[in-house]
Amino acid sequence: MSDSAASTRVLSLAKRRGSITRQEVARAGIHTQTLSRLVRAGALERVSRGRYRLPDAPITENHGLALVAAAVPKAVICLVSALRFHDIGTQAPHEVWIALDRRSRRPALSWPRLRVHRFGGKTLTEGIETHRMEGESVKIYCVAKTLADVFKYRNKVGLDVALEALREGWRARRFTMDEIHRYARLCHVEQVMRPYLEALVA
Repeated sequence: MSDSAASTRVLSLAKRRGSITRQEVARAGIHTQTLSRLVRAGALERVSRGRYRLPDAPITENHGLALVAAAVPKAVICLVSALRFHDIGTQAPHEVWIALDRRSRRPALSWPRLRVHRFGGKTLTEGIETHRMEGESVKIYCVAKTLADVFKYRNKVGLDVALEALREGWRARRFTMDEIHRYARLCHVEQVMRPYLEALVA
């Protein structure tokens, strides 16, 4: 494949997918030096280690989440970042909050900054939704699971943040009582949440 044909193919893949990785380029049978050549020419930009995008590609408000999902496929967006994605509460985190298995290595990602929490068992694997952002599949906890997590980590997040999110989520009908009780039990915060849940329906 000529340099020109390789460059055209890479740019076409990047446009279709939103971004492209060195591994994807190699799997397509294209030499990865093509990426360096396109970056030098200004036709591509490097957004994180091993990932590239077109300079004029649209950047959504969830750009950071898409980058994290690309760089750390096992991560699940959680807690304050999940609240922000679900448009619940007023928190605007400067870091991306992620859940990882306790045995997973800490990601080496310079940007965006990460706040890593270690989950285990069903608290890691239950309640996950997958959303498509900028060509990436991003795993995020659903509203009810996120609220249970926020109460579990209320000392780090803030009880005021947890209460605000619970009230706002209930007013907007973003979860049912069955759902919230299920995840409260899973996260072992049923007793903690009970008085606040009772107040919602009083």
